[in-house]
Amino acid sequence: MAVYVIWWATLIVAVVVVLPLAVYLLHRTLNAARQIERYAARALDAGVGIAGNTENVSALEGTISTATGILETTRSIEERTGAIEGVFEARTGGPR
Repeated sequence: MAVYVIWWATLIVAVVVVLPLAVYLLHRTLNAARQIERYAARALDAGVGIAGNTENVSALEGTISTATGILETTRSIEERTGAIEGVFEARTGGPR
């Protein structure tokens, strides 16, 4: 008979204490998982925005290489202009 009393006491403790505690902990876990999901969605949106904003970096690198070519051409033109100016001054007898 004592075995049955212990058995029923254990079942009552399990139903009254352990089961509500388990439900509470599962509810907290579910809320944490939903919050993580929200944060992950926000992080994904931020990552997509960053990718969109850095998309033009390759175009900027192309612009820089084109500008470098323009600078080299400008230096060449300046050198030739200086040579032409020197010839012009030599033929006309002085600076203008």
